[in-house]
Amino acid sequence: MSTLVTKLTAPEVRPKVVAACVDLVDREVDGKGGLSGIAIKTGYKVVKALKPGFVTSVVDTLLPEFAEALTPIHDRESGAGPDAFVKYVEGHREEVADALLQVTDARAGRAKNATVKKTYERLRPSAKDNVIAAVPNLAATLRPFL
Repeated sequence: MSTLVTKLTAPEVRPKVVAACVDLVDREVDGKGGLSGIAIKTGYKVVKALKPGFVTSVVDTLLPEFAEALTPIHDRESGAGPDAFVKYVEGHREEVADALLQVTDARAGRAKNATVKKTYERLRPSAKDNVIAAVPNLAATLRPFL
């Protein structure tokens, strides 16, 4: 039985997972509205302008850690196949968001680029709600790779 990390980071699959996740991030950011949406879009543009390819690089770098963070859920819920995992993830958005944000919080805490770190810290208070909202789309994004 393959682990979630192995499934998502296999050499022939990883570039597809990364591209799908970057597309997901782009769509999620683009879909934000209101004042908080403006802040998110502005922060995202700053990060992308500072370092083109940064988002792809970060997703690629963090993919094993994200997969590891989701492994306990995957191992517990995937016995009946990928659909069971996806259904669980969709129904337990907060649990999934917490697992993913632990990864990004740790990474941001180690960031060397002060602007990136400051931008993350400014956006972090609203991050959980945004990640919770994105979890169903994340589940759909990962489904083909499970």
